[in-house]
Amino acid sequence: MIFKSKIKWVAVFVLVLSFASLLRHLSIARFSTVDLVQYSALTAFHNDFNSISGRQSVPNKKLWGPVKPLQSLQPYANPRSNYPVPNDQSNGFIYAKIFGGFEKIRSTICDLVTISRLLNATLVIPDIQESTRSKGISSRFKSFTYLYDEVHFIASLKNDIVIVKSLPDNLKAARKRNEFPSFRPKKSASPNFYIKEVLPKLRKTKVIGLVIADGGCLQSILPPNMAEFQRLRCRVAFHALQFRPEIQVLGHKMVERLRAWGQPFLAYHPGLVRETLAYHGCAELFQDVHTELIQYRRKQMIKKGIVHEELSIDSHLRRENGSCPLMPEEVGILLRSMGYPPKTIIYLAGSETFGGQRVLVPLRAMFPNLVDRTSLCSNKELSDILGPETPLPQNPFQRLPAKSKEQLKEKWKKAGPRPRPLPPPPGRPIYQHEKEGWYGWITESDTEPDLSALDLRMQAHRLIWDSLDYIVSVEADTFFPGFNNDGSGWPDFSSLVMGHRVYEVASSRTYRPDRKVAAELFNMTRDNVYHPKHNWTVSVQEHLKKSLSEEGLIRQSVLSKPALFISHPLPECSCRISSANAPVHVKGNDGRTIYGGEEECPKWMKHGDEVPLDSAGEEGKVEDNELSEYGSTLDEQPESNDSDRTNATLVSEQDEEMYPND
Repeated sequence: MIFKSKIKWVAVFVLVLSFASLLRHLSIARFSTVDLVQYSALTAFHNDFNSISGRQSVPNKKLWGPVKPLQSLQPYANPRSNYPVPNDQSNGFIYAKIFGGFEKIRSTICDLVTISRLLNATLVIPDIQESTRSKGISSRFKSFTYLYDEVHFIASLKNDIVIVKSLPDNLKAARKRNEFPSFRPKKSASPNFYIKEVLPKLRKTKVIGLVIADGGCLQSILPPNMAEFQRLRCRVAFHALQFRPEIQVLGHKMVERLRAWGQPFLAYHPGLVRETLAYHGCAELFQDVHTELIQYRRKQMIKKGIVHEELSIDSHLRRENGSCPLMPEEVGILLRSMGYPPKTIIYLAGSETFGGQRVLVPLRAMFPNLVDRTSLCSNKELSDILGPETPLPQNPFQRLPAKSKEQLKEKWKKAGPRPRPLPPPPGRPIYQHEKEGWYGWITESDTEPDLSALDLRMQAHRLIWDSLDYIVSVEADTFFPGFNNDGSGWPDFSSLVMGHRVYEVASSRTYRPDRKVAAELFNMTRDNVYHPKHNWTVSVQEHLKKSLSEEGLIRQSVLSKPALFISHPLPECSCRISSANAPVHVKGNDGRTIYGGEEECPKWMKHGDEVPLDSAGEEGKVEDNELSEYGSTLDEQPESNDSDRTNATLVSEQDEEMYPND
């Protein structure tokens, strides 16, 4: 009896403690004023890193250090020859309308400035249609200023061209009446097209318009005698095109918050965009409704003449050809094979990741510290950068009107011959969760509806999100592209970032994987992809190491530069400081210098900027046989006793082994 009585008192005591703990947690939640987005890893990761008291992780130079052979390259986009200021006697005004997303806008503006210089014309600040078409965005911003700093843009190019905010008043009315000629130049338009076709009209009417939708309006590779125009493109892309101050401040805050965890971070852009997936026929890489959405867009492209192939093609063959993106799961396996530990911080860039969070599940399982802008910014910070906007309905999906009995009978009569004894089966019920999101139309209609007001606004918002991701990706310690040089000829986000990183700090770690080689590697170990053999891991490491260095840079030039100059601004926009090793000179089939033709940097750049090349990259060398077969952390950390560790550990440290069925 005494024993049972003691048990009762212990049970009562435990219940009292549980009740007190519950009250304590409720009081904390009640007085908490933190306003973060629904998914936020900011606080959790920060606490995880701080929980390891007295232990500072030393970044492994094999994973995070600079690429030694590229350290002598320095940014240098200044004019090399006689370069006069703009002529006071302008031939006229050029105004432009730019269609497309972030990548097309950025590359097109670079071309517009170059054309204005070529034609000795005054450039009117271009209209970005992605923002002007959006209804109800903040009235504080005009078309161009929604994304870029207009004042800085005009001032920084004053020695190159004359830029005005708008046409003179006496010409605005005539523009509204469409009295001025307009052109729709192709992305590959040559300088001769503008000199022979556009310049005479410009001199005659004093105003011309350009409508640009292909992500550019001037061929990427210009003749050698136009090297100064190439350097002008670099000055526009890497100096004049600065984001408006609010975007810059928040973008650099995001970088500071990532650095505050005391670890280097890797930026990854999946490149999973519906448009490019449809263009290359990669629908079978997805499932369910996403496959249908890609195929519908591909059907539209075929009707418009953009795609000249069949609607249904083997996506797996396209993947093996390198025409489809690396899926997030494959990127995670490549990074783990390279030696990145599970606790690596990966920043997910890209305003659109087709397939949503579902395609990111395998990557998040391998690298739990996967963050994006919603993880680093509060709701208030994200809304403030957009400015005050007119409210819109949150659920724009409208059900199609029900068909009358007469319409159903008429449809039945036109359906064609078939067995008559039984009526048609009832339609499958459409559930509410199938209608949520912008793709809800696919369950009730064969035709994609026109963009709603909310869709147009989201397109404008994506410009802001891509701008923030661009800042973080350029500043990242390492960058890994999921889809670049896709062969479509359109500019892509990853190529822009890679070009900017090559220009700013060529030795920064930027992977340039060959997707065709990656597909071959995965086919070799498809049955044991999570437990590959050591030889396979070594092959992956060799390929990715080559993509970091001169070999990868040369391949990038061959594939990327013909489509977009600012994705590989070498050798025109760089110079070399003196180094012990002479660079390798490589020329393409067309005779142009691909790599190694950079001039020697001027003396004023050498003072205090030269990096000791011989010592860099030597420390922390690890032989291949020292690596584990898979998931090796490769962390150089000071030794510590188990007693020095606290009980709290990183999420990614709790389970380092991966299982195929996870």
